[in-house]
Amino acid sequence: MRINFHATLRPIAGGRTVEFELPESVTVRDLIEEVCQRFVPMREILLDENGGLRGHVHVFVNGRDAPYLDDAFETAVAVDDTIDIFPAVAGG
Repeated sequence: MRINFHATLRPIAGGRTVEFELPESVTVRDLIEEVCQRFVPMREILLDENGGLRGHVHVFVNGRDAPYLDDAFETAVAVDDTIDIFPAVAGG
Protein backbone atom coordinates (compact mmCIF):
# COMPACT_ATOMS: atom_id res chain seq x y z
CA MET A 1 0.00 0.00 0.00
CA ARG A 2 1.30 3.44 -0.89
CA ILE A 3 0.85 6.36 1.46
CA ASN A 4 1.45 9.93 0.31
CA PHE A 5 2.86 12.30 2.91
CA HIS A 6 2.53 16.06 2.59
CA ALA A 7 4.11 19.21 3.97
CA THR A 8 6.16 18.76 7.15
CA LEU A 9 5.66 14.97 7.15
CA ARG A 10 7.74 14.39 4.02
CA PRO A 11 11.16 14.85 5.64
CA ILE A 12 10.20 12.46 8.43
CA ALA A 13 8.95 9.85 5.95
CA GLY A 14 11.95 10.36 3.70
CA GLY A 15 9.89 11.28 0.67
CA ARG A 16 6.47 11.95 -0.78
CA THR A 17 5.28 8.36 -1.19
CA VAL A 18 6.17 5.42 1.02
CA GLU A 19 5.27 1.79 0.45
CA PHE A 20 3.76 -0.16 3.38
CA GLU A 21 3.13 -3.90 3.63
CA LEU A 22 -0.22 -4.13 5.41
CA PRO A 23 -2.84 -6.87 5.70
CA GLU A 24 -5.98 -6.60 3.57
CA SER A 25 -8.19 -6.11 6.63
CA VAL A 26 -6.46 -2.90 7.72
CA THR A 27 -8.61 0.04 8.83
CA VAL A 28 -7.80 3.73 8.69
CA ARG A 29 -7.05 3.58 12.43
CA ASP A 30 -4.69 0.60 11.90
CA LEU A 31 -2.98 2.43 9.06
CA ILE A 32 -2.35 5.49 11.24
CA GLU A 33 -0.90 3.27 13.96
CA GLU A 34 1.41 1.56 11.44
CA VAL A 35 2.63 4.96 10.22
CA CYS A 36 3.36 6.00 13.83
CA GLN A 37 5.25 2.77 14.51
CA ARG A 38 7.37 3.08 11.39
CA PHE A 39 8.02 6.81 11.79
CA VAL A 40 8.05 7.32 15.56
CA PRO A 41 8.43 11.14 15.42
CA MET A 42 5.09 11.32 13.57
CA ARG A 43 3.20 10.02 16.61
CA GLU A 44 3.52 13.37 18.37
CA ILE A 45 2.51 15.24 15.21
CA LEU A 46 -0.44 13.02 14.24
CA LEU A 47 -1.92 11.87 17.55
CA ASP A 48 -3.09 13.65 20.67
CA GLU A 49 -2.46 12.47 24.25
CA ASN A 50 -5.47 10.12 24.02
CA GLY A 51 -4.26 8.48 20.80
CA GLY A 52 -6.82 10.26 18.63
CA LEU A 53 -5.97 12.05 15.42
CA ARG A 54 -5.17 15.70 16.09
CA GLY A 55 -7.73 18.14 14.74
CA HIS A 56 -5.29 19.76 12.30
CA VAL A 57 -4.30 16.43 10.71
CA HIS A 58 -6.24 14.97 7.80
CA VAL A 59 -6.10 11.44 6.46
CA PHE A 60 -7.72 11.14 3.06
CA VAL A 61 -8.82 7.85 1.50
CA ASN A 62 -9.46 8.28 -2.21
CA GLY A 63 -9.88 12.01 -1.67
CA ARG A 64 -12.34 11.74 1.26
CA ASP A 65 -11.37 12.90 4.74
CA ALA A 66 -11.49 9.90 7.10
CA PRO A 67 -14.02 11.30 9.61
CA TYR A 68 -16.55 11.59 6.75
CA LEU A 69 -16.19 8.02 5.49
CA ASP A 70 -19.11 5.67 6.22
CA ASP A 71 -17.28 3.99 9.11
CA ALA A 72 -14.90 6.89 9.82
CA PHE A 73 -11.61 5.55 11.23
CA GLU A 74 -12.92 1.98 11.24
CA THR A 75 -13.29 2.03 7.44
CA ALA A 76 -11.39 -0.78 5.74
CA VAL A 77 -8.66 0.38 3.37
CA ALA A 78 -7.89 -1.54 0.17
CA VAL A 79 -4.38 -2.01 -1.18
CA ASP A 80 -5.16 0.07 -4.26
CA ASP A 81 -6.77 2.98 -2.37
CA THR A 82 -5.05 6.35 -2.52
CA ILE A 83 -4.00 7.47 0.97
CA ASP A 84 -2.85 11.01 1.72
CA ILE A 85 -1.83 12.34 5.12
CA PHE A 86 -1.80 16.13 5.58
CA PRO A 87 -0.86 18.13 8.64
CA ALA A 88 -2.54 21.49 8.28
CA VAL A 89 0.09 24.19 7.93
CA ALA A 90 -0.22 27.93 8.02
CA GLY A 91 2.02 30.65 6.86
CA GLY A 92 2.13 34.02 5.39
